[in-house]
Amino acid sequence: MSFRPCAVIPAYNHYLRLGPVIDGIRALGLDVFVIDDGNVEPARSGLAVFHAPERGVTVIRRPVNGGKGAAVMDGFRQAAAAGYSHALQIDADGQHEPEQAAKFVALSRANPTAVIAGQATYDETVPKARKFGRWITHFWVWVETCSLDIADSMCGFRMYPLASTIRTIDAEHIGPRMQYDTEILVHLHWRRVPVINLPVQVVYPPDNTSNFRMLQDNVLISLMHLGLVLQMPARMLIKPFRKK
Repeated sequence: MSFRPCAVIPAYNHYLRLGPVIDGIRALGLDVFVIDDGNVEPARSGLAVFHAPERGVTVIRRPVNGGKGAAVMDGFRQAAAAGYSHALQIDADGQHEPEQAAKFVALSRANPTAVIAGQATYDETVPKARKFGRWITHFWVWVETCSLDIADSMCGFRMYPLASTIRTIDAEHIGPRMQYDTEILVHLHWRRVPVINLPVQVVYPPDNTSNFRMLQDNVLISLMHLGLVLQMPARMLIKPFRKK
């Protein structure tokens, strides 16, 4: 299959800063799939106005909120069904600068079987608790993969090869909420999909609202790590025998 990238943007309650994100991605020539993850008003209408397939922007509505991971995975399947080979995942809230997407496209074109994983670099806007929590997850991912190959498993700015990613989603249980970004990357690594880390600037815009649920999502992430650690010995045994 020829290299044909697009972008997938999961959106829940974030629509006020979505316009510049879409414009930046479209300026690079990428078609965009916005996944409305069961929003209610005013976000539902705020997202619907971006639907313009004739201009390369398709808004797909999920009737019920299922979580970031569920929205992204739905977007990947829609993109693959439409004939795209790779998908750039980028947030809707303005944390990721769309101009940086050109680096993902160039690296992915040169390395089409690899995941190009954003490695977040922060300025002073990052909440200290979030930054510390990320390092805990980084440590456990290094344990789970027995490597330092994944520099940042929580940054949601990435370029995925759709064929291998969808095969992994179909074969494994990948959490549908905030554990998704980490879990899919560990499973892809176990399946010998190369990971290329790309440093990217991440900012927290003023008045930014997070969909991260402090208690529930931390519990889900902790249970995810427990499951991955328990699987790790068997996965490491079979990993050398997997076809790339």
